[in-house]
Amino acid sequence: MRRSPPGPEPAVVFDCDGVLLDSEAAWTRAETRLFSRYGKTYGAEAKRLLIGGSLPETGRALEGLLDRRRSANALITELVALAAEEFAGRLDPMPGALDLIAELRGRRPLAVASNSHRQLVELALGGSGIGDAFDAVVASDEVPRPKPAPDLYLEACRRLGASPEATVAVEDSPRGAAAARAAGLFVIGIPYLPDLPVEADVTARSLEDPAVRAALGLPPT
Repeated sequence: MRRSPPGPEPAVVFDCDGVLLDSEAAWTRAETRLFSRYGKTYGAEAKRLLIGGSLPETGRALEGLLDRRRSANALITELVALAAEEFAGRLDPMPGALDLIAELRGRRPLAVASNSHRQLVELALGGSGIGDAFDAVVASDEVPRPKPAPDLYLEACRRLGASPEATVAVEDSPRGAAAARAAGLFVIGIPYLPDLPVEADVTARSLEDPAVRAALGLPPT
């Protein structure tokens, strides 16, 4: 059941990868390199399986995709090292991200809730120059359970001092949207892959979509 937006000036919690920054492209490069090490080709089906997953979840999936050549923990260690190399450079912002953050900054409580570990989140946000734009940043290794559990969003709301019912989440993956809905947030879904089913209260093409502004209580441009 789709809900109405929570009010005129809600708090906003963004996912990072694929919502604020095109770090999904960096993940794709890292995953492609990992698959190549094991003589495998990385393609669209693997991306659909891995997108938005926590690292433990990704490790278990990689075990199967790479024919159990190494353990889940060992594969995750490899993948995180490759991702850190990719994240060390400046990551491109998603369309409309910088303008929207600049408009909201200092006017609304803002947070990031990411299924990545703190190390990668800090690399991504810091290298892109928006690390200080948020009142709170929560990573998956700081909560008991990653997405699709609600823990990340509940912790982000706690740190902002905002109730989940008065907060909007912006997500690009099914796992992330499920986490936000389970926490009680209103969800804007912007699927990173065009055919990816993201269960949201509002679905948009990008952060530049007028539907995003309307859901956030912002005037039309």
